[in-house]
Amino acid sequence: MKRNVVETVLGAVVIIGALVFLTFSYKTSNTGDVTGYRVTADFSDIGGLKVGDEVQVSGVKVGQIAGIALDPKAYLARVTIEVGQNIKLPSDTAALISSTSLLGGKYLQLEPGGAEDYIENNGRIEFTQAPQNLEQLLGKFIFSVSDKKDEAEAPTDGAVPAEPASP
Repeated sequence: MKRNVVETVLGAVVIIGALVFLTFSYKTSNTGDVTGYRVTADFSDIGGLKVGDEVQVSGVKVGQIAGIALDPKAYLARVTIEVGQNIKLPSDTAALISSTSLLGGKYLQLEPGGAEDYIENNGRIEFTQAPQNLEQLLGKFIFSVSDKKDEAEAPTDGAVPAEPASP
């Protein structure tokens, strides 16, 4: 009988712990904490951006990614952005995908322009920039360093280096 009581208490503790964890996860997640209007932006590559990722202006969260779909006519990734109702985006706002760190996480950075008119609900951001591909950047850097090394080792006057004299 004592063993059944211990198992029951232990089971209750595990269930309570799981409920606390789930509640904390829900409260700290990006679900449902932004209400406002939606705008879209088209990108040639979204580079790992996902639904629920943050939308920032000057490093401050102002919204989240509400949807991602492929435009069947232009073959571009159409990103639907939900921005807080109190944020007014000028019509010349630019959107670019950035990384939170070298290890991965992505967010959408909005850079408002200086236009007098604003993007309306269900409007479109015209100016977009896809993320930089880290592997391509590293490849360019490595090959540019090796090309410079080859240039530095090559004779510049066309002369062939002399061979060392043998004894």
